[in-house]
Amino acid sequence: MRTDSVLCLNPQGVHRMVYHEWGSADNSRVLLCVHGLARNSRDFDDLARALSRDYRVICPDIVGRGHSDWLPNGSGYEISQYLQDLMVLVGRLNVEQVDWVGTSMGGILGMALASMANSPVRALVLNDIGAFIPSRSLKRITGYLGDFRFESLTEVEQFMRRNYLALRNLEDHQWRHLARHGSREQPDGSLALHYDPAISAATAAAADQDIDLWPVWRSVRCPQALLWGDRSDVLDADTVAQMQRENPELEVLQLCGIEHAPSLMEPEHIQWVQDWLRRHRQP
Repeated sequence: MRTDSVLCLNPQGVHRMVYHEWGSADNSRVLLCVHGLARNSRDFDDLARALSRDYRVICPDIVGRGHSDWLPNGSGYEISQYLQDLMVLVGRLNVEQVDWVGTSMGGILGMALASMANSPVRALVLNDIGAFIPSRSLKRITGYLGDFRFESLTEVEQFMRRNYLALRNLEDHQWRHLARHGSREQPDGSLALHYDPAISAATAAAADQDIDLWPVWRSVRCPQALLWGDRSDVLDADTVAQMQRENPELEVLQLCGIEHAPSLMEPEHIQWVQDWLRRHRQP
């Protein structure tokens, strides 16, 4: 794994977005893996390691998360900012096309970019996100966002196990990995979650309304695949069924009894994503 960064503009100045890279830097086939709302790039370590056999895999920390800078005054955590930053990253990579794996928010960003004219997104894998997001799920998510403090990695891990129910099948070492990379040490020696707490305010402000992405999703023309935890409150069965009716070529992996959002760390998930991408690889 290699680590680098790009400089991006925001309305008040410049911030740094960090990304991790796997596989050969000379590989013309590039895969972007983009994480969820309160997560970071290291969620993709297992997936990136496997897919680096086929791709140059790029895993960014979206601004305000992981090792990337926080936005000034805690403002501006919006889709438009994230998309601008990601296009700076694509420019840095000097490629015309990328394949995309996006978990939750990362999938929304993938859909938004793929829907645009002359989009660089060639193939899109969505992890438990679709064309409609009910407000009740956003309200639930705001419940575990905030400026929490922990005395040890064990406490961080316990917090994550309580709140990330979809990850229940992970091995102990994977939980420890998430806790280690999902927390940051404070000056007093305590640990905080590895994101700007201001993200919680931005999420709460948007939680009163459903998010209707049907016009965006209907504008996506590239091949798409969907991993769906069938107990997800972010992506319900009616939305999945409508997406399949409108796009019969959409391939869906239904994960029974799994909430939002599947880990992409389990062998079944990794193999399915790898197989789908290989079937849709560039000629």
